[in-house]
Amino acid sequence: MFKGRVDHTMARTAAFSLSALVLYLPAMLLPIMQTQQLGYIHSTTIWGGVVALFAEGQWPIGVIVFFCSIVAPIGKIMALLVLSLTSNLLGCRHRAVTYRFVEWIGRWGMLDVMLVAVLVAAVKLGDWVEVVPGPGLVAFTGVVVLSLLASASFNPHAIWEHNA
Repeated sequence: MFKGRVDHTMARTAAFSLSALVLYLPAMLLPIMQTQQLGYIHSTTIWGGVVALFAEGQWPIGVIVFFCSIVAPIGKIMALLVLSLTSNLLGCRHRAVTYRFVEWIGRWGMLDVMLVAVLVAAVKLGDWVEVVPGPGLVAFTGVVVLSLLASASFNPHAIWEHNA
């Protein structure tokens, strides 16, 4: 009976992870926000923001945004897919290391939400600058929420019980 519950949680984790993966591409390609300043409208994507930070010489911030907004989400999604879809192919030790990676990178993946909030607060310079969220923000929020649901639905005990 417990074995069926483990398989169900693996299927749920895989479904959430695949859904997050589907939303990942639009989250990266669609504009995440639009700024309007003195009649000039500028839309930017997550990738465009990282490139702009590097171009302006803001290397430390660019690296943080790149890691937290691009690398961490896809790394977490792919690791959860490995855990949920390869239970028969990988040994317990490899799956345990992968799960520890998911736990570690999950902490860093939440930093991007704070970075967007700080960015909006920094850009918001009174009434002459307007910041409007774009469709990429909706997709990115979906990626974050679905990856959190995938992490929450994964049963780490299944790493050891499946091969027992």
